[in-house]
Amino acid sequence: MLLSAQPKIIKGTVTDTGSSKISSADITIYNLKNELIKTLKTDQNGYFSVEGISDDSIKIAIKKTDYAPFEKMVDLQKEKELLKIILKKETQEIEAVVMTKQKPVVTRKVDRLEFNVENSNVSSLNAWEILKKTPNVTINNDVIAIKGGTGILVTINDKKVMLTGDELKNFLENTQGDEIKSVEVITNPPAKYEASGSAVLNIIMKKNKIEGYRGIVSSKYVQTQYAKGVLGVSQYYKKDKLSLMGSYYRGFGTYYREGTDFVNYQESQTRWVSTMNRKDKNNAQNTLNFNAEYEIDSLTNLSLNYSGYFGPKSFGTYVVPTLIYNSQNIAESDYTTINDHQSRTINNSLSFQIDRKLNKKSNLSWINYFTGNNVDKYQNVLTHLNFAGETPREDNFFTRNKADVKLYSTQADYQWKDKKLEVESGMKYSFVKTTSGLDFSDNESGIMQLRPEKSSLFDYKEHNFAVYSSLAYNLGKWNFKGGLRAEMTDLEGVVSEPYERNKNKYWNLFPTFYAQYTTESKHEFGFSYGKRISRPSYSWLNPAKSYYNLFSYYQGDPKLKATIIHNLNLTYSWKGWNLDMYYRKEIYPSMEISYQEPSTNSLIYYFTNIEKGQAFGASLYKSFQIKPWWTLILSENLEHNENYFKGTDGLLYKNKVWNWVSNVSTAVTLDKSNDWKMEVGHKYYSPGIQGTFTISSAWSAYFVMNRKFFNKKLEASFIVNDIFRTMGQKISTKYANQDNYFLDYGDTQGFTLSLKFNFGNQAVKNAKTIKKTDEQDRL
Repeated sequence: MLLSAQPKIIKGTVTDTGSSKISSADITIYNLKNELIKTLKTDQNGYFSVEGISDDSIKIAIKKTDYAPFEKMVDLQKEKELLKIILKKETQEIEAVVMTKQKPVVTRKVDRLEFNVENSNVSSLNAWEILKKTPNVTINNDVIAIKGGTGILVTINDKKVMLTGDELKNFLENTQGDEIKSVEVITNPPAKYEASGSAVLNIIMKKNKIEGYRGIVSSKYVQTQYAKGVLGVSQYYKKDKLSLMGSYYRGFGTYYREGTDFVNYQESQTRWVSTMNRKDKNNAQNTLNFNAEYEIDSLTNLSLNYSGYFGPKSFGTYVVPTLIYNSQNIAESDYTTINDHQSRTINNSLSFQIDRKLNKKSNLSWINYFTGNNVDKYQNVLTHLNFAGETPREDNFFTRNKADVKLYSTQADYQWKDKKLEVESGMKYSFVKTTSGLDFSDNESGIMQLRPEKSSLFDYKEHNFAVYSSLAYNLGKWNFKGGLRAEMTDLEGVVSEPYERNKNKYWNLFPTFYAQYTTESKHEFGFSYGKRISRPSYSWLNPAKSYYNLFSYYQGDPKLKATIIHNLNLTYSWKGWNLDMYYRKEIYPSMEISYQEPSTNSLIYYFTNIEKGQAFGASLYKSFQIKPWWTLILSENLEHNENYFKGTDGLLYKNKVWNWVSNVSTAVTLDKSNDWKMEVGHKYYSPGIQGTFTISSAWSAYFVMNRKFFNKKLEASFIVNDIFRTMGQKISTKYANQDNYFLDYGDTQGFTLSLKFNFGNQAVKNAKTIKKTDEQDRL
């Protein structure tokens, strides 16, 4: 009797049918009266131990998500050995959960729209192509716009990408979609984000949640006019508190673009027609990513991230014939330009972040990052001239343009949050230094020599200091959020030839406000306002003339003003319907425009500020689940856009248009067990404007098919873009004595075949329960 009354101990292990240990399983112990005695969880090795049981017999119940519930009566007088409990998978329930609780493709939040890429058809694409399919985002002529507004700030995990133009496109094309979790479209970014850019596109990368080691080997073949390809490997490792991720992708191939320029000079009654088919090779586009996270304890987390893009050599030779027609439409003169060129691009970004929980409601984070971007471009231009009434001759010049940008930034953020109230506050300091040099040499004197008067050195420095605070409040059906950000900018730009120094220092306040109301039947109504600033890219500030040929060049402006933008949005969401009505006002927007100079017969492209721009419109997005295996996606944007600019004659002109962008696609699941999916889609762009430019309409049809093989270890996708080769556009300028246009086709028609093989541990295991530290016990 005394032995029977002594406290007893029960020990055991919990595994699955494959002998894998199950951690964090919920264990409940009852007496014979079905009264609860103890509750506990298994440890990281699936082990459990219970002491102090006075009953002779008990009932033990074990529950774990994705496993069938387990119950057993245990006689503690007889059961002396270690209990070995095996849980079985509940296959049918898992499938039901996947079907009923799958995350929606688009989620509306109080301050942003989230496009979930993970586990969708588009995850087989690269980041550039994914942005084209993101709601409210359009990419036309390689310019990213959100609801018609350009000057978009692109961030990855809230860290600014220090690339623009072709470099940004190349970087995103070599960022694989299967590493992307979601894309956030933030029309009115909260005060936490820097105020630069008319809107923010934040690409959120996946975090490694799988214990052990796994890897992915991938390849991609792209056939347009010429072949291109990407090979890569990604590796992941997670053990206890340490998580590592590294990837390397190498792209190579030939890039092609067709264009024809038409310039009509009223003064001389001539028409200049140039045909340029640009063909460039780049056999070493290297993209690297590395991320390390370490959990010092349950309160403190460290992370280190590196990303790099190396394009050591892009090269090509353009042969550009130009015919000059007189008033009788007879070609009386001509010249041919041979442009031999190459370029090198290097971009390195390094960031270090530390996150610390201060108590149960608040945390502090500190992040530092450094970015270096280096571009070196060289061109040798030979021109054969055959003008009427002149002796045929040759002209030769070469240029070397080097640009080096360095950015350092440090930011501290504090957050306090409970069920209804959230407070954020922080500060940021950043410093940018850019140096751009142009060396120009020609054979004007009969021999090739440097021309200092046509060469230039441009130095630019910018200090930016910011403080912000925001408050969010959840009042039942209402969600409110408001913030204020103050930024001080101190800049200096120095041009060597001719010497010019521009210095400016200013403060700006950027308020934001959001309100969202949700009815009982889940109708969501939202309102938001935000003030933004779009600072010109550093290359736009460089006044050096970058010559395309003898009669055409590009030039920046060191006196470019920052653009102030006001965004106003009204939103409505219900059962997957997302409607966004908006108004946008831009003060001194900066953009690239062209003008022709009759005295020198030159066509000049340059960045400048126009007087103002404004637009209003509506965006609609809906995903229809017609059948469990059939989805239809509708994305529409209609806006009225106006640009006001001063012409070369000093008069104020107005360019306006109703612009419609339509994207309709449908996806079908052919075989659920093998994730065999097919998608076809269509995108239409009606005529648009950009400053002095009028842009013609265009449309494109595409086809996508994805399938998995060999127990889903091998993934294959086949994509056909611009099926009918309909993405060519006409960009024209016509006012006063300006009459020019060019036809542009970006080699978009083609197909892509992608293969990806997964190896190592691909099964997501339950996160281990980390023992609380003394500090966390006091929270």
